[in-house]
Amino acid sequence: MNIDHTPSESIRGLSEAVAQARLKAEGFNELPRPDRRTPLRIVLEVLREPMLALLLGGGFIYLVLGDLKEALILLVFASMSVLITVVQETRTERVLEALRDLTSPRALVIRDGARKRIAGREVVRGDIVVLSEGDRVPADAMLLQGRDMQADESLLTGESVPVRKLASGDHPAGIARPGGDDLPYVYSGALIVRGSGIAEVRATGPRSEIGKIGQSLYMVETEPPRLQAQTARLVRLSAIGGAVVSVAAVVLYGVFRGRWLDAVLNGITIGMSMLPEEFPVVLTVFMAMGAWRISRARVLTRRAAAIETLGSATVLCTDKTGTLTQNRMSIVELRLRSGDVFRPGEAPMSPVGFRELATYGLFASAPEPFDPMEKAFHDFAQAHRAGHEGEPGPEWKLVRTYGLRPELLAMTQLWQPDERKVAFVAAAKGAPEAIAILCRLDAAERTAIRQAVDAMADEGLRVLGVAKASHAESPWPESQRDFQFEFIGLVGLADPLRPSVPAAVSECRSAGIRVVMITGDYPVTARAIARQAGFDDGELLTGENIDRLQDSELTRRTRTASVFARIMPEQKLRIVQALKADGQIVAMTGDGVNDAPSLKAAHIGVAMGGRGTDVAREASSIVLLDDDFGSIVTAIRLGRRIYDNLRKAMGFIFAVHVPIAGLALLPLVFGLPIIFSPIHIAFLEMIIDPVCSLVFEAETEEDAVMRRPPRQPAEPLFSWWLIGWSLLQGALTFALVAGIFVIALQRGMPEDEVRALSFFSLVFAIISLIFLNRSFSTSLITALRRPNATLAWILLTIIIILGLSLLWPWLSSLFRFGPLHLDDLTVTVAAGFAVLVILELLKPLWRVRLRS
Repeated sequence: MNIDHTPSESIRGLSEAVAQARLKAEGFNELPRPDRRTPLRIVLEVLREPMLALLLGGGFIYLVLGDLKEALILLVFASMSVLITVVQETRTERVLEALRDLTSPRALVIRDGARKRIAGREVVRGDIVVLSEGDRVPADAMLLQGRDMQADESLLTGESVPVRKLASGDHPAGIARPGGDDLPYVYSGALIVRGSGIAEVRATGPRSEIGKIGQSLYMVETEPPRLQAQTARLVRLSAIGGAVVSVAAVVLYGVFRGRWLDAVLNGITIGMSMLPEEFPVVLTVFMAMGAWRISRARVLTRRAAAIETLGSATVLCTDKTGTLTQNRMSIVELRLRSGDVFRPGEAPMSPVGFRELATYGLFASAPEPFDPMEKAFHDFAQAHRAGHEGEPGPEWKLVRTYGLRPELLAMTQLWQPDERKVAFVAAAKGAPEAIAILCRLDAAERTAIRQAVDAMADEGLRVLGVAKASHAESPWPESQRDFQFEFIGLVGLADPLRPSVPAAVSECRSAGIRVVMITGDYPVTARAIARQAGFDDGELLTGENIDRLQDSELTRRTRTASVFARIMPEQKLRIVQALKADGQIVAMTGDGVNDAPSLKAAHIGVAMGGRGTDVAREASSIVLLDDDFGSIVTAIRLGRRIYDNLRKAMGFIFAVHVPIAGLALLPLVFGLPIIFSPIHIAFLEMIIDPVCSLVFEAETEEDAVMRRPPRQPAEPLFSWWLIGWSLLQGALTFALVAGIFVIALQRGMPEDEVRALSFFSLVFAIISLIFLNRSFSTSLITALRRPNATLAWILLTIIIILGLSLLWPWLSSLFRFGPLHLDDLTVTVAAGFAVLVILELLKPLWRVRLRS
């Protein structure tokens, strides 16, 4: 079909001067870019951490005292902390930047009466744009001229079926809403799937429908991460308590011992021992490692803190088009005039009638289609080898196309099988009632067709009728009504469900997560997809219903609703906010621009990376790179695993800080030799940090992780049972190591040897706590069977460093360690073993509470 794209003489478009002036005044036709965190900004944020200030303060005091070696060691530890954080955060920023599509689509405009191809970002209000099949609309516009045009507006409406466009001579003041047939408006981001036209741009950039949704994102505040808030509060309280104790220690040490610089160092040591700064550090690294681990399942984490929240999600809101479904139309049912039905996949397509129905449906479609439904006819014909004496070959010639019209929603294509033959073949497809009119069916036949259409529509199918005719000679009729059509049958099309969806929905339900659908599609279609996916048989609410509900009533209705249909973007946002108001932890999946506000408002926004838009990805916390809804289950499982392992790590940190702080305070209280200096505390931190962020993170999930309900939204990370268990571990460790320290002093052991003996005993006790906390739900023997290569490497590294601290004189002098004999080393190992055995025997008393 040849279409004349030449504009009328009256359409000259803007002049270049006016276009450039508007571009300068109104800005480029693009969405504003979010702020990007630079490495310098990240460094400044890291420098505000209290532990870093303590390390730098200790290093400065050592410089004043002339101890360059210890000063440099502390500064190296501080630099490593900054470097690790900057690398992780910068990598995240680079991933976000790479994810954003920087290319601007090209646009064909008419300026000064001539066509000109320009970048889409340079289109301005008032420009005349030329649109053809396959073009992406560059801006919101009103159609001035059009020929059989259809547009896919699913990015804005969530509906996969294209809508018809009609030109209009009217010039309304504003741009109407997307969706609906026979309107003269086209929208930025929509795809022209059929026909051609000329349109006048009415809104660009942030003033377009896409832009308005993007702008509304700035009005929606992202839910703050709960764990981050909890850990920050705990660190603040610990910092205040540690500061009070440290200042008191400095004053007491200076008054009674007289060495004020040593008093300040001792105060810094106590402050470092009491400040659990590992909490935010480990939380950050844990989430970063979790993001890396989850990325191997083709899931990109944009905000790492959302991973643990996903593991506690109670409601998963999902879009239909492109999320549950494949966002492509497919033929799922053929129904002949006789009433016989064929469904692909159930049996071979043997009857001739079904092949004829598929063949003429193909002939009524464009040879190179953009329309999703016409692509479905081509795909079906290829899969089932449908065709009229084979596929149309070079000898078949399309000689005439009769397009859709508002008064007759059908189209006809006229083919000439062979140039030597005068006979032509006509194939028509369209709305069943329109095809019935073309075939001149009587009332009884129309009733039978209407009943068949209703039955197919109840299954959520888009139904088209197909007819055939022959024409003996040219000239051809002026209207498709003049052919003598014969009705062949009905074709049912649907956007097919993704194969992984039913299993994913079932696993979500077993994990206590309620799945609901929020879609812009029709109720019947939405209900059919929900039934295929295995949703709960709950209430269905439409956008019209929601408009009549107050917020409180909507919150109540969301408790029983499983499907929301014919929903507009602002209504999606209301639904998410109603669920949140009901105390739910909400995860929202989607791919279109219309999903972006609700993605940002949800606790966890999950965007589709392949078909998803830039706006949806920018608003989300997590992106499924392969667009597989089943990947959301992987993310949920990993989220729960990460939360479990995070509790283990946090409990371990709590337990370890008890003996560290106790051993730092013990000499001051009882006038004994100082055991630890900042260098010892910094070394212990270098053990604790990798253990928490690597060893515990690498632990496999607990049994039945996906067969237990989500944790309560208000449940704190640090429950009283976890705190009590951690304090018990720390108190026992402190009692044993302090006992070794005091007994060694009483037996006259040199101070350097006592320091080494106490330090080694503490390190081996910490190793015992690592093994103890690997699992809350199983015994030590069962946990040892779980592979954890990271643990082996960490333990090997610790043992090598401990060995060097005894055998390498430079390191021994740095730590001020004296030599240890075999019997001394036996005592240190025995202390660690005793801690492990005693606590393992007590573990069953806490197991049920810790696992819940």
